[in-house]
Amino acid sequence: MTKSVLIVEDDITFGMMLKTWLTKKGFLVFSASSVANAQKVIAAEKVDLILSDLRLPDRDGIDLLKWLTAKATPVPLIIMTGYADIQSAVQAIKLGAKDYVAKPVNPDELLKKMNEALEPVEVKTTPNQPTPSSTGTAKAELAAGYLKGESDAAKQLYRYVELVAPTNMSVLLIGASGTGKEHIAHLIHQLSHRNDAPFMAIDCGAMPKELAASEFFGHKKGAFTGALTDKTGAFVSANGGTLFLDEIGNLSYEVQVQLLRALQERRVRPVGSNEEIPVDIRLVAATNENLEEAIEKGNFREDLFHRINEFMLPIPELKERKEDILLFANFFLDQANRELGKHVTGFDMKASAALQGYHWPGNLRQMKNIIKRATLLAEQEYISLTELGTELLTPAAPTLALKNEDTEKQQILEALRQTANNKSKAAQLLGIDRKTLYNKLKLYEIGL
Repeated sequence: MTKSVLIVEDDITFGMMLKTWLTKKGFLVFSASSVANAQKVIAAEKVDLILSDLRLPDRDGIDLLKWLTAKATPVPLIIMTGYADIQSAVQAIKLGAKDYVAKPVNPDELLKKMNEALEPVEVKTTPNQPTPSSTGTAKAELAAGYLKGESDAAKQLYRYVELVAPTNMSVLLIGASGTGKEHIAHLIHQLSHRNDAPFMAIDCGAMPKELAASEFFGHKKGAFTGALTDKTGAFVSANGGTLFLDEIGNLSYEVQVQLLRALQERRVRPVGSNEEIPVDIRLVAATNENLEEAIEKGNFREDLFHRINEFMLPIPELKERKEDILLFANFFLDQANRELGKHVTGFDMKASAALQGYHWPGNLRQMKNIIKRATLLAEQEYISLTELGTELLTPAAPTLALKNEDTEKQQILEALRQTANNKSKAAQLLGIDRKTLYNKLKLYEIGL
């Protein structure tokens, strides 16, 4: 059965291009250039899905969404917006929008989200689990307790996770503190064929070397002073599943030798025991240190490095995921609202700008703490700079923002030079998104 789509877009050229493309895809397409015209079409025609621009001449897409809700008209709506308006797009999702797509629109991504909106998947919940207020990619991630993000860096990260998770390869996660390495390790486990077996996480940075063997392999009662009972080690506890060793670079050289032997032989011997126990674990390790430099200095065994590094997965810092900053801010705001029993709606314009302009040295962990504190302090509907605190007022690094078309090419070349031809970082330096940079590179015939 042919599905009908209403495009609400005041850019006539873009609207016509989108209508032509969707018609070729088999949709019956209606058009409107304002909220008022859209309401007339909805009243007169059967509409299965609405694609609405966020900014419209009379009102905006959120007003149309509120009108649909007030009329109890169950038509799924997808917001179309630029990255500059992601804060409003996230607000639209909270009010019941199915999803949003960023302009310039990626046709394949749009078609995928349209199909998801037209064929909703039933969400099962437990009595203690709240039902998501709407379906769609962003809300599904919120319900699952994580957020992937929309940046190129995030998409590449999760593409690699999906590739390596079904294998038995040992994975080494490289990333700064607070970037979410344990979350990625847990996701690898969840997406693997071992997901019905245990996931064990060990913080190597907080482990005294005297107790490391006991923590890893267990011990027998009386094996040493204080061993009052038998203890099962992490390797045996994780048998059949995944063992996550966080901050593995902090292990002493002696413990590294013991760990390497266990990984090579797939057998462990509890301290004080004469019997070896066979184990089957998948190893995921993480560090914020440069292990190759540690090898050169003699602080980390090279053979252990190669054993744990069958697949290296760099975790991007938050400052490298600029498009995701407001998404994460709203994600943590929703968490804080639930935990604190608050009902804060979002962030005002100055707060949003501060969130995007800050360099986030503590990454996601720092943002989560700041948002939770701000949510607790907030007395109005929107969080302001007052609640966020002076920490976020630290000036951002100077940029080469494109302001003059006559000098754009030179500015782009300079940004590429300063970032060693890293296009994502060059785009951030120029104050534009990555897709815009690619368009500029093509326009000025700049090849790399």
